[in-house]
Amino acid sequence: MPKKLTYAETGVDRELRAKSKIALKILEQTYKFSAYGEVLQLPYGNILPIDKNRYLDLAIEGVGTKVLLAQLADKYDTIGIDGVAMVVNDVIRSGAKPLAIADNIHAHRSDSFLIKEWMKGIAKAATEIQCVVAGGEIGDVAEIIKGLKKGEGFDMIVSCVGEVSKDHIIFGNDIKPKDVVIGLRSSGLHSNGITLAKRVLFKEWGGIFDPHDIAEGLDRELIYEVLEPTKIYAKSLQKVAKQHNVKGAVHITGDAYLKFGKFTKFSKGIGFRFNNFKPQPIFELIQKTAESFGGITNKEMLKTFNMGWGFAIVVDRQEQDDILDSLEKSEIKAEVIGEATSTKKTVAIYEGKTLVLR
Repeated sequence: MPKKLTYAETGVDRELRAKSKIALKILEQTYKFSAYGEVLQLPYGNILPIDKNRYLDLAIEGVGTKVLLAQLADKYDTIGIDGVAMVVNDVIRSGAKPLAIADNIHAHRSDSFLIKEWMKGIAKAATEIQCVVAGGEIGDVAEIIKGLKKGEGFDMIVSCVGEVSKDHIIFGNDIKPKDVVIGLRSSGLHSNGITLAKRVLFKEWGGIFDPHDIAEGLDRELIYEVLEPTKIYAKSLQKVAKQHNVKGAVHITGDAYLKFGKFTKFSKGIGFRFNNFKPQPIFELIQKTAESFGGITNKEMLKTFNMGWGFAIVVDRQEQDDILDSLEKSEIKAEVIGEATSTKKTVAIYEGKTLVLR
């Protein structure tokens, strides 16, 4: 029987990445240079004080191998949305409001058409959340960046700075058993797990389909389904956080539902159980198609992909109905997808089976 496919076997080894991140502790020696007080460490990053009552959240993110799909489709006007969405969704986890964005694009060459298309996506996303694009840089590095097509290779990195007042920080340190997890609907794959998805789906990387095939369960060409831009949750979260106590916020990207384990270091003695997954057809297609290569387990899917929920918040059970009403008014589909537990583990119930993710 062929060996099951995993994210690691397609090039992204999460265990190796976790070990390598130990080296980031070296950077903690720089925290002493904070001019206005202690750097606050939160579950998914740090925020920097700029006076007694305000903090800056500075993050940087990339689009990863989704840039290869843009090249495969010869479509470049949405990839900038992904770049902005990935970093903005990271910044808002602390409760911060995005203030400014900057991009850094390494390209095989500065092609005027490509640059215009990239900027269309960045501008569209920034306009949606009313955030300034304060600057950026495009470097020509042909020796480093090749890409699928000659002259069209690129890598997109976007940074964002946000501001949050001291009394609106989402610390993630007061989560209790029975608190509920509300999932905010994703638009599809977003920008994580792409390395595994493209390996299974596209002939270009040894998969099954041509880019413009309309696969079973889809109502458009496959390449456009996987290129669907990442949803941005800034406005919805800000609205909820102003009126309710958001105890934790999670951008469900790399490591997917394993990310909730970060809270266990800040809220002691808790774990999480998830029991509501509504994956879009693209996720079902990936798993079904993977059967030709040995298959992908349910557990691996839940550790790699967002499975229908791109962002999540942890709130008191008594507030869930009001919060769901608020999200519905902001035109975000949201549902309760799980709860905090006292098991100290991250568990998912998927297709009737209980899976311990960690």
